[in-house]
Amino acid sequence: MMISRIWRYALLSAGILAGAVILAEESSAAGLLSPSDGTTPPLVIQDQAVRVTVEDGYAITAVEQVFRNPHGKDFEAIYSFPVPKKAAVSGFTYWIDGKPVTGEVLAKKKAREVYEEEKKAGREAALTEQDSHKTFDISVTPVRAGKDVRIRLTYIQPAHIDTSIGRYVYPLEEGGVDDAKLAFWTASEEVAGQFSFDLHLRSSYPVAALRLPKHPQAVVTQVSDQEWRVHMDNRGGKSSAPSPAASDAAGQDRDDKVIAVPARPNHSIDEGEAVTPVRVAPRAASPSFRLDTDIVVYWRQAENLPGSVDLVAHRPDPGKPGTFMMVLTPGDDLKPIVEGRDWVFVLDKSGSMKRKFHTLTEGVARGVAKLRPVDRFRIVLFDQTASELTSGFLPATPDNVKKAVTLLENVQPNKGTNLFDGLKLGLNFVEADRTTAILLVTDGVANVGETRKKVFLNLVRKADVRLFTFVMGNSANRPLLTGMTRASGGTSISISNSDDIVGAVMSATSKVTHEALHKVGIKISGVRTSDLTPERLGSLYRGEQLVVFGKYRGDGEATVTLNGLISGKPTTYTTRFDFPKTAGLNPEVERLWAFSAIEAQLQDIDDFGENSDRKQVVTELGVEYGLVTPYTSMVVVRNEVFAKRGIERRNQARRATETKAVAERAKTPVRVTRVDKKAPMFRKPRPSYSHGSGGGGGGSTGLLGLALLFAFSAAVYFSRRREEDQE
Repeated sequence: MMISRIWRYALLSAGILAGAVILAEESSAAGLLSPSDGTTPPLVIQDQAVRVTVEDGYAITAVEQVFRNPHGKDFEAIYSFPVPKKAAVSGFTYWIDGKPVTGEVLAKKKAREVYEEEKKAGREAALTEQDSHKTFDISVTPVRAGKDVRIRLTYIQPAHIDTSIGRYVYPLEEGGVDDAKLAFWTASEEVAGQFSFDLHLRSSYPVAALRLPKHPQAVVTQVSDQEWRVHMDNRGGKSSAPSPAASDAAGQDRDDKVIAVPARPNHSIDEGEAVTPVRVAPRAASPSFRLDTDIVVYWRQAENLPGSVDLVAHRPDPGKPGTFMMVLTPGDDLKPIVEGRDWVFVLDKSGSMKRKFHTLTEGVARGVAKLRPVDRFRIVLFDQTASELTSGFLPATPDNVKKAVTLLENVQPNKGTNLFDGLKLGLNFVEADRTTAILLVTDGVANVGETRKKVFLNLVRKADVRLFTFVMGNSANRPLLTGMTRASGGTSISISNSDDIVGAVMSATSKVTHEALHKVGIKISGVRTSDLTPERLGSLYRGEQLVVFGKYRGDGEATVTLNGLISGKPTTYTTRFDFPKTAGLNPEVERLWAFSAIEAQLQDIDDFGENSDRKQVVTELGVEYGLVTPYTSMVVVRNEVFAKRGIERRNQARRATETKAVAERAKTPVRVTRVDKKAPMFRKPRPSYSHGSGGGGGGSTGLLGLALLFAFSAAVYFSRRREEDQE
């Protein structure tokens, strides 16, 4: 009986995700920008090489590009690149007179002034700015007539494990929802020459499998249980970005797959080195590559790994404070929970959904048809305005379902996105004695009606519901959508069009089917720590890691205590381990700490508004630690111009330290960063999944199967509400 009930809830949301999966199908892509009026001839992206290193809990991505100007006059190049989630630009290099020059971070207005003055003087300059939550915009001047220009962008981001699944995304799909940008710019998305992608995974824990669901032709090499490599380029007789139909074919066309190449030796990325990919002998003429498909890499850890505490620190001078990143991976001791509810589907039917809405309709129809008669549902639609397809909550009887589906099939998407009115209408008629789920699906931004985040947050906080948001596309308004779901205690899921999608949602599944550790706190004694971030830890769900950054003084043994409430009962976990007196292999931890502190300030700005103090903190941290933020930018000018303008070369020195550390790490075997082995904090193994197969690339799980998994998650998640009420 219990299994039957669970599957009814699972089938309910099968359709909502079925629709959500295809929301990004018309995304625009990263690329060189030219004015839409056609007055400026387009430049050419000649080559792009991507190198990724994932180790010690973070990923470093270097993107090197060559732009070509085939025309008879000089031009400025402007390149738009989607902002990866939680990524911070840490390096920007522009080759001037054949030599690489490292960028420096200044306050955004000052950096733009320097760039424009050098541009006006006809001297070489480059600038990287962050366009809110949407893109990194890179400007380079001049691209000489008939010449090439070469740049490299480096960014760093956390690479945490969720329910023993790791996930890395190289984002290329912009989303196509920035109306202002689309009105002015057109993007050249094609790499005319070579595109290559190389990822090197060095894991402290054994990895059982690695796969790229949308790139089955990728060459995957397992070096050891803890070390894997991925390579692909467009020289292997097949584009690195096949059509969705080909990608979904679960590894078919094996004869077209490039034979695995030997693992490359480890080496560092220094300022003078190009990101040279592994060369694979071409079997056909090199096709062009389009920058319109995200590259998603999953890896699955081995089964039965212990819960753990890992520590990565940087402290070159024992007389000064050190910086640390502590990662807690709890054992699997949270019990499963189940209960039923009301369902409200809030569906985006704006113009960008026009060719997607039919599939969304079919999915919702199938999901609602699986409800029990004692369950209830509503369907709310929004574009420029909001309307209700159903008249209040309807019992999920076959007759009511049939009528609602008939009405939904006749809906025609158009106009703008009045997200606020859609959500407000969806929250109407919620009854206090029934648990209610709001499932919001949107691929865009709020551009009609109320758009202020504070008003959205107040609306959600007044309602006794859990809000689940499916965020589609790299340009969607993540700060708004994730802020709303956080305020409701729900979940916001960003899904790439290139996701497995199973891998994306399975990490959410266990969080909503089990108890959670609420009101989490962490205490460190024995070693003096400060500036811990994030300050507010919230709840910790099954499979999640808790990542804490901070500064420390002194060294030696510390006692670390994790505490919280499970079903209202206090729970404590404790361990002891040493903080190092000196540590020099992970200088990137300083940037990660600074970026985490910046994120906290930006979150406060999103929630409460901008003020001079918050803006100043973000600016100072960005300049000190060489990070591009909404208030800081990275500028490159000639070395003599840096000196003439009195611009301190802080980032150049930091990049040199990081480059040296990368080289040192590459000379050593994969390190184990676990520190609680002698006094384990957790007694049970970490949660994991046993699905999937290893090896390179191929394979894709059916959409319906994925949706069932996610629906099971959503169906059970809401029971946490009562648990939290008890606390």
